[in-house]
Amino acid sequence: MKRVETADRTTVAVAVVIVLAALPVNAVAGLFKCELDSGVTYQQTPCPPGRELRDFDRNPATVSVVPFTVVPENETRRAPSAAPLRAPSKAKPKRGDDAAKKAAERKFLIPGIYEGEVLTRVGAPDLKSGNSRKTMRWTYLPAADDPSTITTLTFQEGRLIEVERKVVHSR
Repeated sequence: MKRVETADRTTVAVAVVIVLAALPVNAVAGLFKCELDSGVTYQQTPCPPGRELRDFDRNPATVSVVPFTVVPENETRRAPSAAPLRAPSKAKPKRGDDAAKKAAERKFLIPGIYEGEVLTRVGAPDLKSGNSRKTMRWTYLPAADDPSTITTLTFQEGRLIEVERKVVHSR
């Protein structure tokens, strides 16, 4: 009898393993963009009700390709001549040695980042306009690592919404 019970148990165990192996495995590894109290976060579990900004399974990200074109020297845009522009300084930068190095980062700023990240990456602006938190404009004048370029950043409620770079020539 012992031999029959052992054979029956083995048969049942093999049958269970085969049935479980035949079942489909649903692996859910979605990506969700949520707005939580700590800020925007990306996570694999669904967001709490009313906190979902994007479900990448239902609304996948688009890929955009920006064509690269070289502007010929004779088609360079010039800044308006309302006020005389100061020439880039040959002296040591007034905000420290790393300020000149940070000037090269200006060309890599993109809309969507916050004021704090801009300050960390490129330093304090040379000029600020707009006295409200709602809309502000920061202007960076030409520097050694970013010569002949005025960079103007527009912030709305602390977030960068526009980057404008104008090439200027001193006379």
